Amino acid sequence: MEREMRNDMSFSRKRSFTFGAYGGVDRFTCGDGTRPESVEDNILEALDSPTTGSKPFLSSTNNQRDAELFEIIVKLQGSRIDEQRCEFPLPLKSQLLHIGADLPLILPSKLGSYWIDPPLEKLRDVSPTSSHHGLDPESYDIMERDGEAKIYHEFFRSRYHHSFIAVDPSLGPLVLSVCLEEEENKLRVILRMKECSLHGTFSSSLFTNMPSAVELAKRLCDKVSVSKFDVVSYLKAPDLITAFDEHRVSSNFKFGVLYQKEGQFTEEDILSNNEESQKFREFLSILGDTIQLQGFTGFRGGLDVCHGQTGNEAVFTSFNGREIMFHVATKLPYTEADPQQLQRKRHIGNDIVALVYQDGQTPFLCDVIKSHFLHCFVVVRRVQREETAGGDAYQVSVTAREDVPPFGPVIPDPPLFTDHLQLREFLLTKLINAEISCYKAEQFSRLELRTRSSLLESLHNELFTRSRCMMEDTSIAAAPPSESMRGPSEGSGGFIENFKRAIRVRSHSFENLGVPRKNAGNSSQKAKVDKDAESDGSGTAELKDQASPQEET
Repeated sequence: MEREMRNDMSFSRKRSFTFGAYGGVDRFTCGDGTRPESVEDNILEALDSPTTGSKPFLSSTNNQRDAELFEIIVKLQGSRIDEQRCEFPLPLKSQLLHIGADLPLILPSKLGSYWIDPPLEKLRDVSPTSSHHGLDPESYDIMERDGEAKIYHEFFRSRYHHSFIAVDPSLGPLVLSVCLEEEENKLRVILRMKECSLHGTFSSSLFTNMPSAVELAKRLCDKVSVSKFDVVSYLKAPDLITAFDEHRVSSNFKFGVLYQKEGQFTEEDILSNNEESQKFREFLSILGDTIQLQGFTGFRGGLDVCHGQTGNEAVFTSFNGREIMFHVATKLPYTEADPQQLQRKRHIGNDIVALVYQDGQTPFLCDVIKSHFLHCFVVVRRVQREETAGGDAYQVSVTAREDVPPFGPVIPDPPLFTDHLQLREFLLTKLINAEISCYKAEQFSRLELRTRSSLLESLHNELFTRSRCMMEDTSIAAAPPSESMRGPSEGSGGFIENFKRAIRVRSHSFENLGVPRKNAGNSSQKAKVDKDAESDGSGTAELKDQASPQEET
């Protein structure tokens, strides 16, 4: 007996499994290790042991062992939400609940990976009766996501021009467009490359003779090393080139709206709100109109307008020629048995910017909502004005990830709004500019670069093939076009279809976002870029990531 005890102490084998998406690991401890045994270790060790033995635990029936095992699995899976959420520090939470009205709208993340505007040290005096600085609606300019995207449409399509294509050994596919503006005696040139498009104008007096395509390309980019360009003779080439140039231009936007009540600090609490206060409904009326989704014909922002799968109502508005759909958490479907509320998070977690309305004095923590896509939050709180001023005011603050560049309009000092029309103008402009600025963050810029490269390669192949067919190259015209070179009217290929496919589905975009690749069979864990133009009649390219019970969005 003593020998058996010594053997057990000198080398004991314990197996531990973490269930869910993390896999399993065998662990061994030698000597008198200090790792405490858990119920999970005992049960799994017993399950791995021979069926014969003298230990009392092994005498239990298979049904009992199965019941205990599944009980452990349920406990482990149930604790995953707590493990993955950013818990508000308990001492700080209890302190905040007793401090009262002097709390900021936003508190910084423990990791410090977000910036806050206005900074916390500037929020000492937010009296609604203070003088306002920076409230100038005329300065509320909406940013352009791609300022040069429409140059080809504006300056080339209405004039006689030529386009050329080539494949550079180092730069890859090149598409060059040249236009002669005789009235101003100058040449206008656009060179499209994988990284960007370069635009320039050159006075005709700089050249003794009409310059070649190679010479013009090298004037825009000295890294061009090709010796010749091929002429594009396809009659519908301007349509394809315009589609490529403007693939990032969008007049439609979608934003999440979260409702945070007093004392709510966690993602589960915020997403589980169902009842809307009168003040919250008044705030939603400032943003836009509450519409019925059934049969709605405007920009739907990914919501179901046929079968009611995403609720019955939403908030929609038109603003300066743009259509905006708000994913209001309280109007999205609520699932009683799901603390994560994935039916709500699958929409809000796939938005890039979200607006948070605070019904109380509880601050919003920057990274409390776990999402690979949400990069910016605009937080609004209704504050009580002094009796002499009358009515209430809205206090505004903004937080974004550290790699998101600052964007306008400037938040006034103090950050308060008493006029509802002015608040609407400010918030809608701020939300649009926030999304455009977020696209410059590292995660999105990498994804956009890969999408652009794919579209440019498809455009080059389409122009090359169609131009050869126009010149009666029978060797190409007789051969069946490849999947990536079919025309818009020939099945599922062609540049237009490749364009939609590249925008709609990028199967490995999670790789670019730094997210571990999951099992390819689980389509709900793939990131994708969804083109709402196909289903909504819009021109916006939207990044999507399907939420999954095993992984937050």
